[in-house]
Amino acid sequence: MTTDITATTFLRDQLVNRRERLQSVIATTRETGGLVELLNEVDSALERIDNGTYGICEVCHETVEAERLIADPLMRYCLEHLSREQQRALEQDLQLAAQMQRELLPPQGLRHHGWEIAYYYQPLGPVSGDYCDVIARNSDSDGLFFALGDASGKGVAASMLMAHLHAIFRTLVATGLPVDELVERASRVFCETTMSPYFATLVCGRAAASGEVEICNAGHCPPLVIRGHEVTSLEATGLPLGMFCDGSYSARRLTLVPGDTLFLYTDGVSESRSANHEEYGDGRLARVVAESQALPLEALVRIAVKDLADFRAGAPAHDDVTVMAVRRRG
Repeated sequence: MTTDITATTFLRDQLVNRRERLQSVIATTRETGGLVELLNEVDSALERIDNGTYGICEVCHETVEAERLIADPLMRYCLEHLSREQQRALEQDLQLAAQMQRELLPPQGLRHHGWEIAYYYQPLGPVSGDYCDVIARNSDSDGLFFALGDASGKGVAASMLMAHLHAIFRTLVATGLPVDELVERASRVFCETTMSPYFATLVCGRAAASGEVEICNAGHCPPLVIRGHEVTSLEATGLPLGMFCDGSYSARRLTLVPGDTLFLYTDGVSESRSANHEEYGDGRLARVVAESQALPLEALVRIAVKDLADFRAGAPAHDDVTVMAVRRRG
């Protein structure tokens, strides 16, 4: 079979589920013309899966892009062989998806219970697989939740996983679970509702009004703790979300005093390469943020992003870029 076996199994399950729902609606609806046509399309896709031709473009006979099949399991053509009308519809869908994703981002310049947060979010294409969120709770005991993650894959498929992760965390934060239990529960839900080739790395933390921070790193780039000109890294305490449904996680606790900063980033920063293929790296990022720690938080983020752009010196980006700075205010 031309598409990945696990992905095809997932798509077949989705099509069977869609077929059952269509049949149920058709049985109780008088006007069924469009529904019957859609049911025939689903049956045709299931037939292509059974005979091994699913995911093959009907024009050039090359493999249809996997992420487009995930977005639309009925797709019969690769991107190059869509009609003008189909290309226009796809562009409109991408524009809508990008707009919806931007609306999921937290407000800039957020200040809450003695904390301030600034971030930079730059998708590689119209949509991003990076997850960036801040949730301000009303009471001092709830504090401020922050999360930065990176869903596996690229493009539409990764952006769908990012939106899924956003919904999971928004729901679980309301339960008041400790951070390690919250990440463990999120990983279980993510694993049970996402097909197995996909996972997400994540840093999730809760900043209390007292200055105490509880933070869990699930396979993500190590956050930097900046105290004056001293920088330390917080290594991962668990595997990425979705790799195992019964994975366990632990949280680290630290206390930040006014002026101390947590700096989070995705691998689109640390793994960026220059024109001569040199990697940017965690070390250079740590030096830049340490030297800029005295600046206002938004300026610190701008300096870090500018240094990355200067390092690339026009070399093309190959991944989404997201950074987040969390500072204890005086």
